[in-house]
Amino acid sequence: MAAENVNPQITDAVTQANVKVLGDAPALALGNLYQAISQSLALAAGNAVTSQQQANVIHQAATTMGVTALYSLGTAAAGQAADAADGQ
Repeated sequence: MAAENVNPQITDAVTQANVKVLGDAPALALGNLYQAISQSLALAAGNAVTSQQQANVIHQAATTMGVTALYSLGTAAAGQAADAADGQ
């Protein structure tokens, strides 16, 4: 195949395009990294909120059961418990 002369403007345009791609690569990589980190932190915060809400539901249920147990005692049993606490 015979060597042909290529217009220098064509070779210069291709070279410039390649340089631009190489120049943009670090910025694009860092932008992708920042997005990945942001999404990870947002998911972690969402999981923390969900965990806190579930813990509050469990605490409220435990409190309700404790109060129900206290109210279910008879008055005589409560009096005997008070006397036993006083040491009489």
